[in-house]
Amino acid sequence: MSSTALPTSTPVVISISRSYIWLVSAMILALGAYYFIGVDEGATSVFGNSMVVHEFVHDARHFLGFPCH
Repeated sequence: MSSTALPTSTPVVISISRSYIWLVSAMILALGAYYFIGVDEGATSVFGNSMVVHEFVHDARHFLGFPCH
């Protein structure tokens, strides 16, 4: 029986300051997605009185349980 060395994995070490950057970036993306899918409704839209964003994510709103009409 031959003994072969198995490859070992080394963990990726991320500094605290870099992990904060990743955390804040993920939070901004998540809050943006939440706003566009769950909150944006034409009348309360940041982009004026347009229903374009609402209609673009309309089916996703219903799939995720957000009422819109």
